Amino acid sequence: PRFFERAEIRDAHAYLRLVQSPDDDLAFERIVNTPRRGIGDTPVQKLLQLARRAGVSAFAAARDLARSDDLTPRARTALGVFLRDMGRWRDQKATLPHARLTETILEESGYIDALRLDKGPTSQTRLENLKELVQSMGAFESLEAYLEHVSLVMDLDRGGGDDAVQIMTLHSAKGLEFPLVFLPGWEEGVFPSQRSMDETGEKGLEEERRLAYVGLTRAREEARISFAANRQVYGRWTSQLPSRFVDELPLASVEAASETGYYGGGPGLREGASRWDEVNYGSGYDSPGWKRAQARGYAGGPPGRTRVIEGEGRLVAISDPAAASAFAPGERVFHQKFGYGAVTSVEGNKLTVAFEKAGEKRVIDSFVERG
Repeated sequence: PRFFERAEIRDAHAYLRLVQSPDDDLAFERIVNTPRRGIGDTPVQKLLQLARRAGVSAFAAARDLARSDDLTPRARTALGVFLRDMGRWRDQKATLPHARLTETILEESGYIDALRLDKGPTSQTRLENLKELVQSMGAFESLEAYLEHVSLVMDLDRGGGDDAVQIMTLHSAKGLEFPLVFLPGWEEGVFPSQRSMDETGEKGLEEERRLAYVGLTRAREEARISFAANRQVYGRWTSQLPSRFVDELPLASVEAASETGYYGGGPGLREGASRWDEVNYGSGYDSPGWKRAQARGYAGGPPGRTRVIEGEGRLVAISDPAAASAFAPGERVFHQKFGYGAVTSVEGNKLTVAFEKAGEKRVIDSFVERG
């Protein structure tokens, strides 16, 4: 199914719609007992009948029913907890960024825990889908704007045909092929997913690498990969590094086409210049693609392409094993994304840091400051 039609995405949207509008009966009915919270199907049907008879919303009927003796003590308590949770999330809507609010709702409702405890074959995919959902919300100014976008997309999907751009996750693309495929977000921490690596280590990284292969092989003729220098995550801008998977691409099959980005971009840069052009920019990873590039001595992009690109660029960071870092093991540092931590080892200008909350990470020293 399309992304917005997946059960977990519909459930998340139902929570958000009910936060936005307590009178949304369809949203209420979908999530009042999702995940199972001890209310039961019979009490739900009873309150829906009460709402229809009284001509009020299901949410209003639930408030009345939670104060009555028409439910068992267990169901009454569970319904009361749900109503209080909804009230709290509605209050938080005024203070929390909408992406953070969504993450809070999914955690506090027990939805994420239910998926983590589910040993079914699709539970991990569903968790990743919810993560993608939360990350995508940062592109919208408000919850209202996001829900309007969802409504528009759903309307277009219902009325669209085959001759249209199809948006899907890598998991759902398995088995499909297209002439042209766009693969955005190839950045460290996004793809491969930092969460997958943190939770399952090398196994998680290999699964992400398999997904990269899936994405690339969906293209019959051309795949276009992109990554951002800066990305808004949970409402805050963070600097990004290109995915290690970019380095692992076979050079003979790659044509770098971007005129801006990490790797230079100043006057005189050739069109098609890549991470191996002009200087040893490095990726920060000991990947096969990087080793091949160094071994072959690549000093330029594809031959025959010399159009000059005018404009100023900025090099975000250079990984230089021979550089002398200003930091030493044991020093306390601060990183805008990972927070506070202690340097455990130094390799040139690349640090290994044990962050208090994010765990061990490898970062270039220009991205941290003394804490």
